[in-house]
Amino acid sequence: MTPEQLAQIHSAAFTLERGWTAAEFTDLIASAYVNLFTADGGFALTRTVAGESELLTLAVHPDHQRRGIALGLLSDWIAAIQPHVETAFLEVAADNHRALALYQSAAFTRSGQRKAYYARNGAPAVDAVLMSRAFP
Repeated sequence: MTPEQLAQIHSAAFTLERGWTAAEFTDLIASAYVNLFTADGGFALTRTVAGESELLTLAVHPDHQRRGIALGLLSDWIAAIQPHVETAFLEVAADNHRALALYQSAAFTRSGQRKAYYARNGAPAVDAVLMSRAFP
């Protein structure tokens, strides 16, 4: 998947926020610590270093949502990191109830909150929910 395709999917999936640009994806993918997981209509971008892995973003184009793609991408990430990390973490908008349910179903628990973290186009900013999962 090209950085341009990633940017297009990200913008379509996150219409209330500023979508990431192709240049931002290009820079992230260039890092030795960043991994890209792809599926038809979606992707997950992660960073793994020093025993921790962070889900930077997970996006599924609206035309492909509700087909298990996000769960598959999340599962791919967990399978790839499980033998190598102690902790995985992510942040998600407090009003993204489907994503919160997805992450909770994968054994992530709330570990904190960032007030007014996500700027919204023409609306008040939304809190970020911090979530983490420990691996034995």
